[in-house]
Amino acid sequence: MLPLNESEQRFLLRVARGALEEEIQGKHASPLASDRSRPGRGKMSFALECRAGAFVTLRKGRLLRGCIGRAEGVSPLYCTVRDCALGAALNDIRFDPVQPDEVPYLLVEISVLSPLAEVRAEEVEVGRHGLVVSLGARRGLLLPQVASEMSWDRIRLLEETCLKAGLPKDAWKHGVRIQAFTAQIFREGETGQSVLSA
Repeated sequence: MLPLNESEQRFLLRVARGALEEEIQGKHASPLASDRSRPGRGKMSFALECRAGAFVTLRKGRLLRGCIGRAEGVSPLYCTVRDCALGAALNDIRFDPVQPDEVPYLLVEISVLSPLAEVRAEEVEVGRHGLVVSLGARRGLLLPQVASEMSWDRIRLLEETCLKAGLPKDAWKHGVRIQAFTAQIFREGETGQSVLSA
């Protein structure tokens, strides 16, 4: 995963916001609508065109309003962000679909994921690693910021990821596949500016 610069991060935040405004409010606000050029000049950067996993998280105040993503890149990053923003707003089965009057009050957070790498349980670092735990068709994923926000230790992170996969919480001790990733996390601020994290 290439680190995204500030301009690229702001562009992806506008892509996500534009998708919400277009599809839910019926506005025409997407920066992709005219010429697919990123802010600044010239063609879209390599980082925005590369295939990378990403998640979009929507919050209303401090409350989670939706979170959808892809662990691995199957399309250009800017397309993944747009699709995930709409998925988080409309297809997160934990929540009712976002309504048009809610859109102005939502805060958008984007996590761009590194490639997945197999790790042993003892190699997991809380606050740095997100996890994917899988066994057969069962798969659970937690982003790196979740463990930090919840003040979990390594064992709790492993247990919660197993539970997310629909497995017993101690399944991480018994032959499941454990993959870790890092994420570049950035979000809209209350003034519409992005907060940048590595």
